Amino acid sequence: MFLTTMKSFAPKSSGDLARLGVLIALLALIVFGALRYDNFLSPFNILTFLRYNSMFALIALGMAFVIMTGGIDLSVGGVAALASVVSALASPYGWLPGLAAGMLTGLVAGLFNGMVITKLRIQPFIATLAAMLAAYGSALLLADNQSVSVSYDTAFVSIGQDDWLGFPIPGWIAFGAYIAGWVILERRPFGRHVLAIGDGEHTASLMGLKVERTLLAVYAMSGLLAGLAGVLLAAQFGAGQPTEGVGWELFAIASVVVGGTLLTGGSGSVGATLAGALLLGMVFNVLNFENGLGWISLSAYWQSVIRGAFLLVVVILQARLTARSAS
Repeated sequence: MFLTTMKSFAPKSSGDLARLGVLIALLALIVFGALRYDNFLSPFNILTFLRYNSMFALIALGMAFVIMTGGIDLSVGGVAALASVVSALASPYGWLPGLAAGMLTGLVAGLFNGMVITKLRIQPFIATLAAMLAAYGSALLLADNQSVSVSYDTAFVSIGQDDWLGFPIPGWIAFGAYIAGWVILERRPFGRHVLAIGDGEHTASLMGLKVERTLLAVYAMSGLLAGLAGVLLAAQFGAGQPTEGVGWELFAIASVVVGGTLLTGGSGSVGATLAGALLLGMVFNVLNFENGLGWISLSAYWQSVIRGAFLLVVVILQARLTARSAS
């Protein structure tokens, strides 16, 4: 399976070239960090990096499937924040109810997005923007405008803070999600339907594909993964965070686009999306090490500026590669 996944990076088109590029950039950044910083490849930094970035990898996976259909989901950050609050409120009943409550919250939000888009014919940008605002408002109402502490009497925090076989549990969760996503996209008819819809909904309908059902499933998947990310957020930091998640949708979109998936839909790669998420996370990990050396001093606000500029550069390069391949 690993060899098959690596073959997806072989440059056969502009999208494949971008996927190969993100993999090379990720490896180059790792080598740079290993040579420049003493503890860059220390077990502590590696495990901390994987534990924290698992949340972003999950929402990027859901966003990848949405963008492959030619849509967008701006609600993932708000849904994750709402799910973190709901899971924190349910955590006193045990880790399983806390996990289930957060995931169910995300699933319901995703189904709502899908229904509004498919049944009411509202554009995904507007529908998910409204859902994002509603999710943040609901999170603040449930949390009474403050963080909601999780219960430490149950094993709920183990979901985000413990390891299994020397590897962070959030990392295992994200790894399992990406394996499932790869199978769905590469080995199941559903994956081909997603790409066909991205190439053109009308054409997909003429082919006899269940367009509305597929779109509903895709947005439900995105919501479910955002809900799972919210559970990890609450479990890692010991509290539901109603104001967290701002900008998460941009991180997810950037990860997908950096991985070579066209914003117009019709193509994409699960493996390249994971590489894109890791690359963006690695960029900020390197910046944190640079801050520690004292050469530069970048606040979280400047990191947001860098993230936006990075996304803009990637989109411009992607557009030029697409135009060159079409000419």
